[in-house]
Amino acid sequence: MKADSIISLDHGSGGLASQNLISDLFLKYLTSPQLRDLEDCAVLGEYAGRLAFSTDSFVVDPLFFPGGDIGELAVHGTINDLAMRGARPIALSLALIIEEGFPLADLERIIASVARCCEAAGVAVVTGDTKVVPRGKADGMFINTSGIGIVSHRLDVSVKMAVPGDTVLLSGTLADHGITIMSRQAGIDLDGDIFSDTQPLHRLVGALLESDACRVHVLRDPTRGGVATALCEIARASKVDITIEEERLPIMAPVATACELIGLDPLYLANEGKCLIVCAREAAEDLLQLLRQVPEGRGAARIGRISGPGAGQVTLTTRIGGSRLLEPLTGQSLPRIC
Repeated sequence: MKADSIISLDHGSGGLASQNLISDLFLKYLTSPQLRDLEDCAVLGEYAGRLAFSTDSFVVDPLFFPGGDIGELAVHGTINDLAMRGARPIALSLALIIEEGFPLADLERIIASVARCCEAAGVAVVTGDTKVVPRGKADGMFINTSGIGIVSHRLDVSVKMAVPGDTVLLSGTLADHGITIMSRQAGIDLDGDIFSDTQPLHRLVGALLESDACRVHVLRDPTRGGVATALCEIARASKVDITIEEERLPIMAPVATACELIGLDPLYLANEGKCLIVCAREAAEDLLQLLRQVPEGRGAARIGRISGPGAGQVTLTTRIGGSRLLEPLTGQSLPRIC
């Protein structure tokens, strides 16, 4: 591979090569005025509401996968973390750790993806950083994104706010991202239309919180550890027990088949564009119908209920009428999933 087509250590030196990389590649796609000023930090405007702040790092392997890439995952992941507290995202940071020898064409593809996702979501990258490490020290690329959002309402949406009698909704099918990445890592060619579900959820959340029927208590995106682990976190934080019904879980047929073939439980596989919604029982049907009218929530389903105060247990009622206790994910079933 030609030297001028790959990342070199010089690109991370802070000198001319770094400046050219920023001006010729990053600013070609990332066009916010704050970023173009190339200051040490971005100064944002004035906003009415409470500030929300989140950060996340992405080390997914492979970097490109059906339905997305590491750039999309980074943008959507941080937007969704903000959305789960009811915040509207207003600005992102983008920090890259790139391995020496990484193809410039792949870097451009990822930055173009970041720009496309930001434009679609209505949020800008306003500050960033790039570091280059020697070969063998970063496995291609790692990304960190941080996000700032505004909470303009007075609702307290928190993992601690579930109460007995609440209904549990899921905004769409589960396990899509996890099974997509797993199959690529294992080199398995699965039949069926299987791809990552990565997408931003702030507009879906905004529609919920602005509705007349809004009685949302908890929002949680079931990423690493999947739906089962996220429900366990809610149950333990709120000191309630949760019961979900297996027959109500929305799983695409190809995903279910692939999970059965490989021996994985879809309840523990990562999702990157879905959220759990715990809401008041009397508002559940209206919110479910609202979810299904939003593109990001067309596959929404009612999957369970807060069955009562308790020790934080989550129980799955099986299709044949039995039950099993769900525990948080232990071990590392799918490395480098996000």
